[in-house]
Amino acid sequence: MSATIAVLGLGEAGSALARDLVAAGAVVRGYDPAVPAAEGVVATGSEADAAEGADLVLSVNKAAAAVDALEAGLAGLKPGAAWADLNTASPGTKRELATLAAGHDVPFADIAIMAPVPGRGLRVPMLATGVAAESVATTLNSLGAAVETMAGDAGLAAERKLLRSVFFKGMSAAVVEALQAARAAGCEDWLRKIIVDELTAANAATVDRLVDGSYTHAVRRTAEMAAAAEMLGELGVRADVAGASRDQLAHLADSQDCKQS
Repeated sequence: MSATIAVLGLGEAGSALARDLVAAGAVVRGYDPAVPAAEGVVATGSEADAAEGADLVLSVNKAAAAVDALEAGLAGLKPGAAWADLNTASPGTKRELATLAAGHDVPFADIAIMAPVPGRGLRVPMLATGVAAESVATTLNSLGAAVETMAGDAGLAAERKLLRSVFFKGMSAAVVEALQAARAAGCEDWLRKIIVDELTAANAATVDRLVDGSYTHAVRRTAEMAAAAEMLGELGVRADVAGASRDQLAHLADSQDCKQS
């Protein structure tokens, strides 16, 4: 018998997941107040309507709407139906959702989407934690998904995703800012090659070098990044990352001074 899955939020990610679930043979009930359901998805008029009769609800809304979506959908859930939150919300919000679900005897899973959905659809790597992690992973993986589970409470999957985001999104921001400045200075191609060469040559020792160097040379690097931030201002480029780097290095320098005194 085909699984019935509700998908709340039919934006880029939700629509891709819904289409692939339909293609895999699931009955998909979708709801989004702003986006029409794709072909093959049963259009519904509310979260509760979408959840009616579903074995599993996938909430793929914005993080700010996650709690409201769960509260609105509870009325439509049948006994035993699981709720999986796929939003990029904080671990605290995921724990709040788990507590709310538990209060209504609803099995809950925190699912973190670990890569961009476009081009991957249901095969996008996902990580699940929480009391319903195993059952949700079993349902989705039987339809072609790639959900891994990790023992522990809801919030842990979100924590892993966001820790990864601090690195990847922070690095992306630094690259964007550096290339904007290089473009303003007339040497974008030169800096782009340096960035590519550094990323291509990176290995385990690179991480140690970055971390150790920041602590060891915090004082000198604080002055260096202050000069870099000043240069970006002269070039007419926002020094968001350069300024943040300057401030972090200054904090590291102050922390070491406190330890030594």
